[in-house]
Amino acid sequence: MSIKSCVMNRCSAAVLLAASLAFLASGAGTHTRAEHSGHACVLAPGELTVDDLPAGSSATRCGAVGRLVTHGGAGLTVPEPGTKVGVDSLTADGSRHGFTLTVAADGTVSYGYDDGEGDSADGGTEDGKEDGKGDRSHGDAKHRRSGKGARPARLTGSRADAPAPCTDTAYSVADRKEYGTYEWFIGDGPQPGDLPRRQVRQAFEEGITAIIRGRNACGLADTIGARARFLAATGREAGIDHMARCTDRDGMNVWDAGDLSSDSVATTCSWSRPVSRGPDRLIEADVRFNIHDYTFTDDPTGACEDAYDIRSVATHEAGHVFGLGHVGSGHENLTMYPSSFACSTTARTLGKGDVLGLRSIY
Repeated sequence: MSIKSCVMNRCSAAVLLAASLAFLASGAGTHTRAEHSGHACVLAPGELTVDDLPAGSSATRCGAVGRLVTHGGAGLTVPEPGTKVGVDSLTADGSRHGFTLTVAADGTVSYGYDDGEGDSADGGTEDGKEDGKGDRSHGDAKHRRSGKGARPARLTGSRADAPAPCTDTAYSVADRKEYGTYEWFIGDGPQPGDLPRRQVRQAFEEGITAIIRGRNACGLADTIGARARFLAATGREAGIDHMARCTDRDGMNVWDAGDLSSDSVATTCSWSRPVSRGPDRLIEADVRFNIHDYTFTDDPTGACEDAYDIRSVATHEAGHVFGLGHVGSGHENLTMYPSSFACSTTARTLGKGDVLGLRSIY
């Protein structure tokens, strides 16, 4: 009996309710999450979460390519099929929040998380796995947002308690690699520390060089085959928005400065594509320093107060560019610990784990 005829014959309310529920269960209602079937799906407008576009759904059938997906305060713009995008942020308190989003050639979506809930193993780990979890890391100093008042103290660990950089073998890798030469540009806008672009470019270059040459004080030889070359200043911007989320890539590797979310001192967004063997091929990596909420210097001294060393931050971000992930709590003396610590220059020089991670890739 149809709903209409049921009403005409004054059926009971219970029968009408059952018929209505059956109608909704048939799929005629409004969809807000991606479907796993072969049919087209409908996504709600605005920002999406990883629950709205779950792993296994189709970015192409759902019309998700170009849409923003968020997780744990981090955000990524869904790339074209056959592409992975990842976001990594350096923070004041050493906390970790980042993730990767992969769209396979057939449009299938998968994720990898670095949200601070597990340990980086000595001897190396591989981040970005579907079930991979990072460690919520802590350090030993208080930091304050420039011009914003005191930040809550969340650093509970101690660098003095962590292994010395030349004895700590921990590292993590992100399953991507620069197979050729990383050719990069510097933005033509405001620079960290209000320094001349020429000076900041040199500081960025020093950080990149520390990574590709494995610069360390541990007596470890340079056996890393990575390459980089500075090209020019550009009016283009890094593909990173004011909330430290990765936007669309434009084919240029840009290092610049601007506004990010208040917990991000600097952020790297990386795009890569799979190869037949080995890590994914890096196709673009952009870096932005947060000059809205933090101050930077190229010469930390005893008078330094809450300023971040540009070269230390640049070395950490360059580590992400060339495929390193974050190490967790207990490894505060390594460059790839997720805080470079205000007024410290130690991250300019790699620890043993940082070098071993790069060697495992290159």
